[in-house]
Amino acid sequence: MSGDKLICEIYKSSRKDELYLYVDKRHGLSDVPEALLEHFGTPLPVTTMLLTAGKRLARAEASDVMTQIAEKGFYLQMPPAKEPYLLDLYRTPTQSRY
Repeated sequence: MSGDKLICEIYKSSRKDELYLYVDKRHGLSDVPEALLEHFGTPLPVTTMLLTAGKRLARAEASDVMTQIAEKGFYLQMPPAKEPYLLDLYRTPTQSRY
């Protein structure tokens, strides 16, 4: 496949919400370090997609994903940072009005 296109497989972590692993479909998970897979948990297939440098992704630039896969064999998409005020809301006990 040429350098401007990549068929990519995406897996989600069985251990952590919103943690995803992108790999080259031709290589599968063979290039992902064992230590990373241990922390990642069982890779659960999400989708296969054609990446191009101009493709829009929700949390990353497709060109960055493609570069990381070419250099390291994978791209790890971390969960978004939690907003501090949401954590405060979660910690604050709620009171019923009834």
